[in-house]
Amino acid sequence: MMSDGALSQDEIDALLAGVDSSSLGGHGASSSPAAVASMGVSFDTGALEKFFSSIAGSLSANLAALTGASVTLSGPKVEASQRDNFLMQLPDMVTVITANYTSGFPGEHIFILPEASARAIASLMTKEENIQLDDMAMSVIGEVVSQMAGTQITSLTDKTGNKSIANASPTAANVPKATAAIPAGDFAVMTYNLDLGDGLSHQMWEILGTSPATDISNGLTGGSSQASMGMQGMNMGGMNMGGMNMGGGMQMQGMNMGGMNMGGGMSNLGPTNVQPVQFPNLMHPKLGPHEAGNIGLIMDVSMEMTVELGRTRKLIKEILGMGEGTIIELDKLAGEPVDILVNHKLIAKGEVVVIDENFGVRVTEIVSLMERINDMGYNY
Repeated sequence: MMSDGALSQDEIDALLAGVDSSSLGGHGASSSPAAVASMGVSFDTGALEKFFSSIAGSLSANLAALTGASVTLSGPKVEASQRDNFLMQLPDMVTVITANYTSGFPGEHIFILPEASARAIASLMTKEENIQLDDMAMSVIGEVVSQMAGTQITSLTDKTGNKSIANASPTAANVPKATAAIPAGDFAVMTYNLDLGDGLSHQMWEILGTSPATDISNGLTGGSSQASMGMQGMNMGGMNMGGMNMGGGMQMQGMNMGGMNMGGGMSNLGPTNVQPVQFPNLMHPKLGPHEAGNIGLIMDVSMEMTVELGRTRKLIKEILGMGEGTIIELDKLAGEPVDILVNHKLIAKGEVVVIDENFGVRVTEIVSLMERINDMGYNY
């Protein structure tokens, strides 16, 4: 019977069960649900969307804790794309944060923010209005992505059992979209909606290259290559095919064959899939979603901030001999940045400025977020 372009219920049921719908007089669609979901690419967009949507709440908590603002990350919608099509979605200027996976699921892993959204996040982090996207702002945004990637790795490890997952330290740059380092060929694009509490609409894109997208989706679904999963989920019980007796049931995914007799006494279905053991890289620990959320409990605690021009050591007799006009030589050169300390812990460096006849300090360098949290005694 000719089809009018719409799938019948029987064909839909067959696709969900992994049966070739051509046997029902249909369209001959792929028998793998993963391949159907990903429109012919090697990764399962449905599995990726389900997983990354499940941790959006944890990522929102991370962003809220880091920025001290009400931040919500929703989504993502996951699609397969290629460079030219994807670039059409982007504004002219974007902030690209590269956090490639180095082990576990090695390959391209990139976050992209519109320039305005990157500026808004940096402003929330530094509490500075009209911030410029300079090196300091890029460092701050890189730290934000580092925490997000750490949460994702923790969840991926739990879901897939792969304990060797690691990514390179994120690097950020604000560039024209045409020069952005987008992967070649097919890749997975995750589109998030971002609410930064400023009443504006923001988006964030996360990109996985073909290799990590395929490895992650297979790890989430328990599959290997899509080509070898053409009969995924099919259950064949008590089948007799020209003397082949499969009594007891055969499942092609998580293969279970009970009482299989193939005439010639064949008992070996193929070579064993042997893979080398992968050991986790030694890396700096990252905050998990639970720990990152807990830091929000102490955000309103008052702390002493001190600006230190320099230090020196003196003998008691020298100190007792000081009087008006005494010059004390410090351990810093003229023009060097001053140290900014919180509870006697170094968090930043800056330069002295005068504002309406009052002294102030302009922050010029930020100590890394991880070091600041460690110095505050936030253990994880």
